[in-house]
Amino acid sequence: MQWPEPRSFDVDLQTGLMNGTGSRYQKFLRDLSGLYANSAAFNALAATRGDEVVYEVTDHKPNSNPGDLITGVTRMSAGKVGDEFFMTRGHIHAAIDRPELYFGLKGHGVMLMESPSGDTRVVEIKANTACYVPPRWIHRSVNLGQEDFVMLFCYPADSGQDYAIIEQSNGMKLRIVDDGAGAWRTEPNPDYKERTPEEIEALLARGALATEGATR
Repeated sequence: MQWPEPRSFDVDLQTGLMNGTGSRYQKFLRDLSGLYANSAAFNALAATRGDEVVYEVTDHKPNSNPGDLITGVTRMSAGKVGDEFFMTRGHIHAAIDRPELYFGLKGHGVMLMESPSGDTRVVEIKANTACYVPPRWIHRSVNLGQEDFVMLFCYPADSGQDYAIIEQSNGMKLRIVDDGAGAWRTEPNPDYKERTPEEIEALLARGALATEGATR
């Protein structure tokens, strides 16, 4: 039998990258149209800074088998669009009964979470903060600070990502904005579209099918 090979990776806190993974992707400001509430502010910023990287991920994906883990680092630049802080697109796991663990390495941010039924949670993350995202929660990270926000993450290799769930609801239920006094606050998203009971049931069924497949 060919045993999987153990690996180790160095995390460079200056660059916010995990070195030697062979897997890296970047999201430029121009890629994030429609993410922020103030479209005029986004268009103005994108016109001059569209080629800037807002966030990037380096990770190790050994395979997509149940029982294995994907591990990586995400780095997010500091900045705002209007009064809304830079953020990731956010996702729910395609196999929605899969959790995720984040560990703060540098900077200051929050993990914004939302259940399919619209319950919300916000967890503040700084260096050495561990944040557990339970199964079935949509999650998005937000940089609140004046420097890069860097986190280690780990999740089951067969999780997958579903980004469309946020788009289908016109964003997440809450937005994270500057409170004008040097801190942050949440505000409701007026365009948010609640999921129907049928949509929620379909999501839960999707998780049940993934669990059934993993136990066969």
